[in-house]
Amino acid sequence: MADRTAPSAIDDILAEYHGLESQLADPALHNDAGAARRVGKRFAELAPVMTTYRKLETAKDDLAAARELADDDASFAAEVPGLEAQVEELEAALADLLAPRDPHDGDDVVLEVKSGEGGEESALFAADLARMYTRYAERHGWKVETLDVTYSDLGGFKEATLSIKSRDAARDGVWSRFKFEGGVHRVQRVPVTESQGRIHTSAAGVLIYPEPDEVEQVQIDESDLRIDVYRSSGKGGQGVNTTDSAVRITHLPSGIVVTCQNERSQLQNKARAMQVLAARLQSLAEEQADAEAAAGRASQIRTVDRSERIRTYNFPENRIADHRIGFKAHNLDAVLDGDMDALLDALGKADREARMAAE
Repeated sequence: MADRTAPSAIDDILAEYHGLESQLADPALHNDAGAARRVGKRFAELAPVMTTYRKLETAKDDLAAARELADDDASFAAEVPGLEAQVEELEAALADLLAPRDPHDGDDVVLEVKSGEGGEESALFAADLARMYTRYAERHGWKVETLDVTYSDLGGFKEATLSIKSRDAARDGVWSRFKFEGGVHRVQRVPVTESQGRIHTSAAGVLIYPEPDEVEQVQIDESDLRIDVYRSSGKGGQGVNTTDSAVRITHLPSGIVVTCQNERSQLQNKARAMQVLAARLQSLAEEQADAEAAAGRASQIRTVDRSERIRTYNFPENRIADHRIGFKAHNLDAVLDGDMDALLDALGKADREARMAAE
């Protein structure tokens, strides 16, 4: 039975874990809230690795003892096959945990939904997608903030920006689950605007950005920003308040435009808009630094066109199909209500298998 774990990899993790443990025990660390948060987050991320490693070491010790005593005691001989299976299972689990991982897996996200080809129906579908992600987040106890929405005439979303934050990044980082959602989503159904009952096809786009813990992590020159304020609006252009509290920030070098209008004050909207801008600039910097990442993220949405799809939502057949991994299920109604775990698990499994195959 071959040991699937690389000794150098686990040795590095052990050294890092014990180093972080020492840092957390040092009162001086907690004088810097940001540093303490980063160390605590990384310590929590390594906890599953340490737990699995310790279980494996215990199982190996038990197996060695059972083999040693098996010749003299039949009861120990009977335990050997079960312990061998347990060691093999734990080795596989540890190998998976040690496989190369996305450094953003524990991060919160900024999620943008945009209507595309299909007019009003596309905007209504974009709103359905935003609700799907919100319901999934609620099932997992995550916090969802709507930062900005531009409504269509029928109450759909021309554009919407959500901030989704996890309570336990080590266990269920939002990016680790939602990072596969970026791309064009196609819907096939009878629109509410269709009087003849004909099935139409339209599309909406989703963009996902890992959100930095702190805006200061991303270098932003204030002189590169144009900041405009305006009056917040709701569905159909209805005024939300009577002050110019909504904020639009344009990053002049990149052309990125971020708006936020859902907070109560102009200062709050500016702060949240800066967080979204930092997330988008961080993603852009990583794309430029890594050609592979650039190709992957650029493909999230080249154009919100029906042909550039990653997934199809077929209402007449109650079917959802992810075209990247060949996933199909006939529970579209449940998925749109936030029951996405089977779909996201399948995407995560395919990603892990690809990473392990590339080692």
